[in-house]
Amino acid sequence: MTPDPTIRAPFPTNGAAPSARVRLGAEAAALLVMVTWAANVVAVKAAIADVPPIVFAFARFGAAFLVLLALLRWREGSISLPRRDVIPIALLGLAGFGLYQDLWVSALGQTTAANSALLTAATPVSTILIAAAVGSDKLSPAKAIGAAVSFCGAVGIVAATHGFGLTGASGGDLMTLLATVLWACYVSFGAPVLQRHSPLRTATWAIGFGCLGMLPLALLEAPQFDVSHVSFGIVGLFAYCALVPAAAANVVLFAAIKVLGPTRVMLFQFLVPAFAVVMAWFFLGEAIVLGQVIGGLVIVAGILVARSHRLAQAVG
Repeated sequence: MTPDPTIRAPFPTNGAAPSARVRLGAEAAALLVMVTWAANVVAVKAAIADVPPIVFAFARFGAAFLVLLALLRWREGSISLPRRDVIPIALLGLAGFGLYQDLWVSALGQTTAANSALLTAATPVSTILIAAAVGSDKLSPAKAIGAAVSFCGAVGIVAATHGFGLTGASGGDLMTLLATVLWACYVSFGAPVLQRHSPLRTATWAIGFGCLGMLPLALLEAPQFDVSHVSFGIVGLFAYCALVPAAAANVVLFAAIKVLGPTRVMLFQFLVPAFAVVMAWFFLGEAIVLGQVIGGLVIVAGILVARSHRLAQAVG
């Protein structure tokens, strides 16, 4: 999809730049999304112990799609897409939800919840480069420095917990890294589409098309699904994963991107590993080491650097 050359980031509404209050609200919303995504890593890790991973992913995103479709009809009066945008949004959905979920949830079955979250910290770096390359956002020096600092924190966390080297890397880790590139493409290429559609309409149809990408593998996994393993706890996890991080969070995310631009929003994703590590320790009993704590603090420092207007003026 080729972005419209008239679209510039950040994304003003009604021809005016968003106010400081609106931008602060968008940043708070993005932070809340990251908390729900961190909890999602732990919830999905727990659920796929009893449900095949892609079956679970297809079911929760299918449910999210139906909920969002009903909400879209209620809020905006229609559910259709213009012909010109069907293929672009279908490709976005297949990359950002279909292929991404196929890889990510399968990888989560092979690695720890903490490690999965730590590896996804590479996503903002990919997003910065891809968004700048396609023209959907500007790469300012402050953003670049902040991303570099945060990425160093993420690398430090990985080094402290699992180390480096091809012999020690699991297939799950490699699939997780590939999934982060797909998500970065989804965010970067999806930003210009928001000029033509609301976040609700874009997220609804991206998720719907993404479900088509999950369907073939979900059908292959279906014979492995033992319904007797479904407990009230699994149902609760499914409801949370479908309605909060899959449905609501993706609409909120695109709304934040429309105000702040993809690069600034994705910088918040560096916080997901920090939140997820703590949640995985509390709920799953996964250990926390000092390197993870230090790396998490470095990640936060990088986000603060990227948000610093004084630094932007000093190096701009």
